Amino acid sequence: MTAPSRTRRPEASIVAQFCLAGVVWGSSFLFMKIALEGVGPGQVALSRLVLGALALGLLVALRRERLPASLRTWGHMTVLAVTFCVVPFLLFSWAQQHVTSSLASIYNATTPIMTAVMAGLVLRVEKLTRDQIVGVGVGIAGVVVIIGPWQGLDLSQSVVAQLAILGATACYGFSLAYMRRFVAHTGMSALTFSFLNIGIAAVIMIGLAPVVAWAPVRLTPAIVISLILLGAIGTGLAYVWNQNVVRAWGPTRASTVTYITPVIGVVLGILILGERLSWNEPVGAVVVFVGILLAQGRLRRRRVACEGVTELTDARSRGSRP
Repeated sequence: MTAPSRTRRPEASIVAQFCLAGVVWGSSFLFMKIALEGVGPGQVALSRLVLGALALGLLVALRRERLPASLRTWGHMTVLAVTFCVVPFLLFSWAQQHVTSSLASIYNATTPIMTAVMAGLVLRVEKLTRDQIVGVGVGIAGVVVIIGPWQGLDLSQSVVAQLAILGATACYGFSLAYMRRFVAHTGMSALTFSFLNIGIAAVIMIGLAPVVAWAPVRLTPAIVISLILLGAIGTGLAYVWNQNVVRAWGPTRASTVTYITPVIGVVLGILILGERLSWNEPVGAVVVFVGILLAQGRLRRRRVACEGVTELTDARSRGSRP
């Protein structure tokens, strides 16, 4: 009786971390929107990285974790710091000056589609199957629906900002494929990996601060709290939770956290910021989710399972005939 309870506890912990990461990352779009009322986009990116690095660094020190000695590993982690943190954080922060937090959270759900493209076509860590190609195509169609080109394209702000968010999710997709190819077997713990990723990115952003984070600052309690939550939890602890989920469930299943984040982001945007959705945004999001399911082979697995059940039922019925 004791063995099953020990098995359930770690699984329950992973499920809890999966849900917490989805809720925190879904809330991050609200925190960014509030923070942008008093600080610039570069300052938002800088704050979240520095606060995240401090939170993770404290945990690393308390647990006395060792940093890797290999210069090659540090080189790969520097690439990830740029592509997984610095560039997408700047793009998201800038774009949210021109789009709602709800729309930004919906676009963030395209990350699995971008991951499939980057893993199959750019870094070639896996071969794209027919279902994945169809899924990518369906996902692109969903993005077009979200943009709504029939409404007229405002190239000065909104569409450019939406493309910037897609650029950020493309960075995430590239980074996830890069991790799989170059740092999957380095032996680092989830905490050490997250600390190096965020910490190196924080150092890079501090160096870039005179260029990208030089703007007037107006702080209020709401802005300060948003920056702390976005940094220490959203860019700190949530990354550790996600790494633990990836290692327990694998990248494909772990990436389904993107089903949670847009729901949280949209609900908070509507309830707290009073944002409104156009009909095409949730419809496009549904199309994107269908593309994700196709790209991950989930719809095909369900179809095969249903066909197997049908065949088994037919066989049993034939066997029972006189």
